[in-house]
Amino acid sequence: MDLVHKLLNVLLPLISTFVLLCFLPIYLVFKFLSYIKRHIYSEDVSGKVVLITGAASGIGEQISYEYAKRGACLVLVDVREDGLEAVVKKAKNFGSPDVIAIAADVSKVEDAERFVNAAVEHFGRLDHLVNNAGVGDPDELRKNNNILQPRRVMDINFWGTIYGTHFALPHLKKSKGKIIVVASIVGWYPIATWGFYGASKAALINFYESLRSEIGHKVRITIVTPGLIKTRMTENLAEKGYDLSFLPSTSKQACAKAIVKSGCRGDKYLTEPSWIRALYPWKVLCPEVTEFCNRFVIIKWKLAWKKSLTRSPQPKID
Repeated sequence: MDLVHKLLNVLLPLISTFVLLCFLPIYLVFKFLSYIKRHIYSEDVSGKVVLITGAASGIGEQISYEYAKRGACLVLVDVREDGLEAVVKKAKNFGSPDVIAIAADVSKVEDAERFVNAAVEHFGRLDHLVNNAGVGDPDELRKNNNILQPRRVMDINFWGTIYGTHFALPHLKKSKGKIIVVASIVGWYPIATWGFYGASKAALINFYESLRSEIGHKVRITIVTPGLIKTRMTENLAEKGYDLSFLPSTSKQACAKAIVKSGCRGDKYLTEPSWIRALYPWKVLCPEVTEFCNRFVIIKWKLAWKKSLTRSPQPKID
């Protein structure tokens, strides 16, 4: 058996590279034609039912408006009930024929079952599930005195999508619907101090890729990996001293528009903005370079944080 492994170690990379080079042109042509087809026959969601989690602000709020403009009926879910009321009014103004708001915590199984059942009872069907709810903050393991604290990130970002998907899946199979999962680029491109957040998003990507293989074309799944988006979360980071000015960001409106378009086309993946995909080969082929860049970002953040402390007004002592 050891001899077999030694032969495979030598031969398989060579054979795999040769086959890939022969197959890649055909695959790229197929991908291009498939994209053109999906673009032409993009789904019309007018009158269809879309459930969106984390809909009270940020990307989720803008996704609600994009679906509303397309005439979809909406089920808006968020833990902040007061924030949902304003989104409901705006969504109706944008053209949604019917909108209901449900205050719920996606990390609780009973709440997930409740909001899915409420959607089906009210509308009689479910066509799209947008798993958008999520939280995240930089958190260094070596400086974390409470190791149980980051569990909240996994509970909301990972389990919060799994619970809703579990209860929605039977209804989505009936309607041949779609699932849109908002993950993050840190799910496949690790960034220092974002280990817990990145782990939760990597778990999302892995799970939904596996689920896609399990259910086939019965329910199409779009995995979204946004880069730096201008939301309340990034604003909070800037207030905490994390200098993000050297990183190009995208508006939440543009991101939401791209997500809805991609979901209606039935794309398997969406990275927004798309240029971020250029980082993937570096991550795979040159991991040392990406690690060095990570260290550079951390040093820059720490310097910016120290400067913010020195600039802050000092209390006067009489």
